[in-house]
Amino acid sequence: MPTANTPAGAAAATAAEPGAERLNTRAAGVVGLAVLCSRVLGLAREQIFAALFGGGRVMDAFTIAFRIPNLLRDLFAEGALSTAFVTVFSRTAALQGTAAAWRLADKVATLTAVSLSAITVTGIATAPWLVAALAPGFDPGKAALTVTLTRIMYPFILLVSLAALVMGMLNARNVFGMPAMASSFFNLGSIVSGVLLGYWLDPHFGARAILGLAIGTLVGGTLQLVVQLPALRRAGHSFHPDFHWRDPGVRSILRLMGPSVIAASTTQLNVLVNSVFASQLGDGPTFWLTVAFRLMQLPLGIFGVALGTVALPLLARMAATGNTEAFRSELARGMRLTFLMTIPSSIGLMVLAEPIISVLYQHGRFGAHETAESAAALRLYAIGLCGYAALKVLVNAFYALERRRTPMLVSFLAVGLNLALNWTLTVRFNWGHRGLALSTACVATTNFLILYALMRSHLGRLESRAMLALLSKLALASAVLLLASWAGAHFLLADWAVQSFWPKCLSLVLVIVLAAAAFFVSASALGIGEVHEIARAVQRRLRRAG
Repeated sequence: MPTANTPAGAAAATAAEPGAERLNTRAAGVVGLAVLCSRVLGLAREQIFAALFGGGRVMDAFTIAFRIPNLLRDLFAEGALSTAFVTVFSRTAALQGTAAAWRLADKVATLTAVSLSAITVTGIATAPWLVAALAPGFDPGKAALTVTLTRIMYPFILLVSLAALVMGMLNARNVFGMPAMASSFFNLGSIVSGVLLGYWLDPHFGARAILGLAIGTLVGGTLQLVVQLPALRRAGHSFHPDFHWRDPGVRSILRLMGPSVIAASTTQLNVLVNSVFASQLGDGPTFWLTVAFRLMQLPLGIFGVALGTVALPLLARMAATGNTEAFRSELARGMRLTFLMTIPSSIGLMVLAEPIISVLYQHGRFGAHETAESAAALRLYAIGLCGYAALKVLVNAFYALERRRTPMLVSFLAVGLNLALNWTLTVRFNWGHRGLALSTACVATTNFLILYALMRSHLGRLESRAMLALLSKLALASAVLLLASWAGAHFLLADWAVQSFWPKCLSLVLVIVLAAAAFFVSASALGIGEVHEIARAVQRRLRRAG
């Protein structure tokens, strides 16, 4: 056991002191800004692709082809592997020292590279069967194009998995800025190289030009990995291949990954099920759902992912040192901050869905019909935004406690619920892609409520009174936001469908600013403490900038 006189013991003692560490809202703000940049560039990426290729057949093929390696990224890289690694790495650093943690990182990085290289080769060989399973409604020509794109983009899983592992190393060392910015480089690389290669292949941007976008995805994935390496060297690590995988730390990560892989695979199974249903709804629904979900990911990434990213290493250290009281307090605080930011975001997206999508996407071959269909999906996706965002913090808390089987078991219920709702809403009620969006929102909300109840039962209490007090005040402040958004849409955006781009864009920005100001003034007047905390963090940031 480490003593207080050793570096590891000192770290453990510090972490064990109540109140010694708190959820770093400044770090969360840095991550949030970086994620915002990435999400904006992701929007720009899809805007450009939609303008060049429209919202129909070709983009459906590209969306499904990119989804296949992307699902594996969510499963291995940013899901099971990343969270398991951060948990064990943080615990190893706290209890055994930094040198032992870096040796563990070498072993895991080597194992990841070897394993995912084999998966990549297998995926390229089996692409026709994967596409047939994922998109059975595609006609032969559309399916053939999807197979070609899938084979080009499959190495993306290897690149982005290594990038996610490096991100986990840096996050565990409390370095958050550059890892969060890395995905921005992916978007920049894929946009610039994809468009240039597409133009070179077909200046008129027909179906052949989409191959350039697929190659650009690999260029972006390479950039996402490479830009983090200097920060990793500054953090004190230089990679050395290590094939000694019979290590207690590696075994611990693999044990933690088991339930996480199963839980994440059920989440990805839900995505696959949605893709199967969407592929049978004709040309367009697959991409319309992607557009809507991308917009929902803006607040989800800025708030939910940012807080979850910062919370995981902190909660893992608290769990490792037995600091239950601080663990409970910071988990509850993280969820309250998530609700504070995502509830108003949900309302804004629902009220302003059509003008938002019109401003962002209605250019070139993406027309008014595609805007209306995507907006319908966005309104329904937004219902589940709060549940999605809070899950990012709550699931990481289960991982920090090494209770990974709990999210896994709950995810089994989510698969069954998703199947039932998809069939009921799309087949029975004939709601089309709208039914798929609503099903996704209902599943996310249900998943959060069940896990919240289980975490509360495990910890004994979870500051539920403070949560209910916040939600009651948020309901009043959100009513003001709803009224301001509706009034702005009614007066400033009444003719948005026939307005030219810049007047419509300026009107939309003005409505969003006025509605946000109304919400925060109301929340401050109601005495919501988290608002004052955020305001103080912003003031400190501005003073430093000054």
